[in-house]
Amino acid sequence: MPEKYSKHNLDRDTPRLPMSPRRRWAVTVGVMTGMAIAALEATVVGTAMPTVIAVLGGISYYSWVFSAYLVTSTVTVPVWGKLSDLYGRRLLYQIGIGIFLLGTLLSGSAASMTQLIMFRAIQGLGAGALVPLGMTIIGDIFTLRERARMQAFFSGVWGLSSIVGPVIGGFVTDQISWRWVFFINVPIGIAAAVIMGVALKEPKLEEKPSIDYLGAATLMGAISLLMLSLVEGGTTFATLLAPLNLLTIGSGLLLLVLFVYFEFRAPDPIIPFRLFRNRTILVSIIAGFLAGIAMFGGISFIPLFAQGALGMTATQAGSLLTPLMLSWVLMSIIGGRVLLKVGYRVMVVAGFVVLTSGFLLISTIQRETPQFWLYVSLVMIGSGLGLTMLTLLIAVQQAVERTQLGVATSLNQFTRAIGGAIGVALMGAVLTAGLATQLRNAAKGSEHLLTFEQAERFAADPNALIDPAAKTSLPPDILAVLQGAMAAAMHPVFLFGAGVCIVGLIVVFLLPGSRKRNVENDLNIAGGEEMPAG
Repeated sequence: MPEKYSKHNLDRDTPRLPMSPRRRWAVTVGVMTGMAIAALEATVVGTAMPTVIAVLGGISYYSWVFSAYLVTSTVTVPVWGKLSDLYGRRLLYQIGIGIFLLGTLLSGSAASMTQLIMFRAIQGLGAGALVPLGMTIIGDIFTLRERARMQAFFSGVWGLSSIVGPVIGGFVTDQISWRWVFFINVPIGIAAAVIMGVALKEPKLEEKPSIDYLGAATLMGAISLLMLSLVEGGTTFATLLAPLNLLTIGSGLLLLVLFVYFEFRAPDPIIPFRLFRNRTILVSIIAGFLAGIAMFGGISFIPLFAQGALGMTATQAGSLLTPLMLSWVLMSIIGGRVLLKVGYRVMVVAGFVVLTSGFLLISTIQRETPQFWLYVSLVMIGSGLGLTMLTLLIAVQQAVERTQLGVATSLNQFTRAIGGAIGVALMGAVLTAGLATQLRNAAKGSEHLLTFEQAERFAADPNALIDPAAKTSLPPDILAVLQGAMAAAMHPVFLFGAGVCIVGLIVVFLLPGSRKRNVENDLNIAGGEEMPAG
């Protein structure tokens, strides 16, 4: 077992890499720049995709452009984190940016949809390094107190990107070319790599690292199969439980069992399971997984609810995420300053309470409900995420040895993304099943406005509620019936999110509660001791 930190090595509130203020801020700029291109990539591409399909064709492969990026950017996260612990942050961060930019250039040059999917997968391989390694570097160069105050800036990068990304994507696509939606990231990424290469200095390696190749291969294979089964097979319960999809899930679970077998025998595993004997880490990882379900579910289904049930335009629906993101950033700023005074448990409990309340409130909103309450629910969801995500990240980073900071930070990001994929798939299945039921009920009680044949057709393809041209072709009374059915079908989706948040609220009560113990003096529980009694 690695040596614990004491007064003879590194204090918990001392940076691992002391450096001058100027150099430290330069590294921070490099990290924020790298995170910005990853955040923008998650928002600008969707805006350009209708034009891409018009040029390249292949509408049947539309979802794979996003799925390929999502899968590869997720499955590589723990591997990047572990390698950075072995070889240093700067080298791995620059390699990640290099792979990301290679995929970006290739994606912008794609001549077919198949090529674009392949190149997006390459892009995702590099993207898996940018956020977790960036947050790990911040953990290396700032003290706990400084990180608690600064994490809000990084939340702000994501919030701002979510707001301006679609605008930039639409403008570049309309005024220049869809290809420049990718190319625009190249100079920004080069700048981030150069800044990091010049400003970040790390000690040389003293010994040759041991790499867990079998663990890395089986983990990435397992998560790839499981994510593909969720992303591509989880739109309905029927497709989720289809024989081919169940075979994919079974294969993924088998590889996951092999991964656990290899990890217990590896001298330096990709994911050291002894970390989970630390209660702060175990509870934080589980809570982050649950919060990821709520976060990605909200971001995915709130715009759909606004368009399909409330009759908003795409622009109006997209703008609904603005109050969510702004409240997220604001509460990250406030939470970072309060965290050191109240401790992890109080902050995360407060976050899950607010998050649960936001989902419960939005689950009651009808077509005739004043929009004020919709915005209140969005602010509550954003505020809950701001309090929760920041605290869980700092809790995980503060509970491990510095030599395991990379793998711990990447685990936080990894489980959140996995939770998001599972949440979106399950919420999508709940919505599909609920919409079919609501449309059949509407056909029974709509006085022949909606026939059973129409109900089945709309249940199979509800795009008429989102596509502006299709909406204008529908009679107003039928459109009202369809929107009412969509609203009723969305309520169980948001109740599902609330239920997940309630489970998260129960889980986080297991976090150690003392501020002195769980914020400033974590030395005694870092390094793999048995879980304290609380």
